Amino acid sequence: MTRRLRVLMIAEAANPEFVSVPLVGWSVCAAMRQLHDVHIVTQVRNREAFLRAGLIEGQDFTAIDSERLAAPLWKLATFLRMGEGKGWTTLQAISALSYGYFERLLWRAFRQRIASGEFDVVHRVTPLTPTVSSAVAAKVAACGVPFVMGPLNGGVPWPRGFDRERRREREWLSYIRNIYKLAPGRKRTLASAAAIIVGSRHTESEIPAAHRARCVYIPENAVDLARFNTRANPDDQTPLRVGFVGRLVPYKGADMLIEAAAPLLEDGRLRLEIIGDGPIRGELEALAERSGAGQVTFHGWVEHREVQRILASCAVLGFPSIREFGGGVVLEAMAIGVVPLVVDYAGPGELVGTQTGFKVPIGPRDAIIAGLQQRLAWLCENPAAVRAAAAAGTALVASHFTWERKAEQIGEVYAWVLGERAERPDPFRGLPDATGGGDSDR
Repeated sequence: MTRRLRVLMIAEAANPEFVSVPLVGWSVCAAMRQLHDVHIVTQVRNREAFLRAGLIEGQDFTAIDSERLAAPLWKLATFLRMGEGKGWTTLQAISALSYGYFERLLWRAFRQRIASGEFDVVHRVTPLTPTVSSAVAAKVAACGVPFVMGPLNGGVPWPRGFDRERRREREWLSYIRNIYKLAPGRKRTLASAAAIIVGSRHTESEIPAAHRARCVYIPENAVDLARFNTRANPDDQTPLRVGFVGRLVPYKGADMLIEAAAPLLEDGRLRLEIIGDGPIRGELEALAERSGAGQVTFHGWVEHREVQRILASCAVLGFPSIREFGGGVVLEAMAIGVVPLVVDYAGPGELVGTQTGFKVPIGPRDAIIAGLQQRLAWLCENPAAVRAAAAAGTALVASHFTWERKAEQIGEVYAWVLGERAERPDPFRGLPDATGGGDSDR
């Protein structure tokens, strides 16, 4: 796509000062603004952050005030979650109730502009979840304007054998999550979309077969290389330093990493650097005290530059999360030359290929720990393999996983729905180290 298009980007959650979904929403929109004439529609709570980022209200973005419904529902969701960082499915379900109101106000504000042909494409970026339908999709399509949605991601099932972790995360609604497929607006939304960008292979599998010909696989996460500009030195480390970055909650698997590393910690072949905080930090510190022989350091939450400094002192990212939709930390580690060791499931399992990192199969907890332990011991004895994977990972991020590249990939989708490109885009086809590959035998 060479010409600049006029794009209306719907990003109810988009904020450069937040993390998770709002940061993805902002990053996608900001990257697209470099290539196209983009007007962003967001929720009013993001207004001040947009202004601080230098955007001009009315010209660059519109803030929709849906707080009359959104604010009380957010308070209800926060109460029902009963803990910071828990009950994500509950939060999504309740937030979805207010999203319909947001779209109603959006359509009232932009109906005439869309119908008059002011925009070439309308693209709903957030919500990322595939469980939230769009009432405006059919209306936009009826105006003759292509409606693009995505990247859609989420809903990865809890793996068998981890019900204890599921309950500790208060994921009660995850047991009945699939009822969203019966929602009356879902079929109409999917049928009205000119293209559906899917952020994971699992999400693609949830799209009915009748609509998969309009799906394009583009993982949701990317890296800003201006921010992640430190470079690790994976040369022969003794002991091997392994870093973990993330919230200290049950499903992230830091406990499995510590247990797997225990014999290597005890004989001095390994060190662990734990970056992050959360409700199970005390449990993890006690576990490390029993098995780490002083070779585990808990850094807590630290500033972004300090995260990079600590992680860059490591050769390996140990990230055995058993339910990660995106896995942005995996790409960030690869960008600075740190090799990921992950569980082959969901987001991280798709991002790590056979040349860029290492994976252990999903399975029961004991099997994951045994697989991690075997791989960590092997990595201690094979520094050349670590160096090779580090170089391959850094190259892959630069070629396919920067926000600039993501904007180009989405631009190819726009060209396709506008009839300026005959073939459906497939930006990850033909990679020698394609995402979603199997475990390495190295």
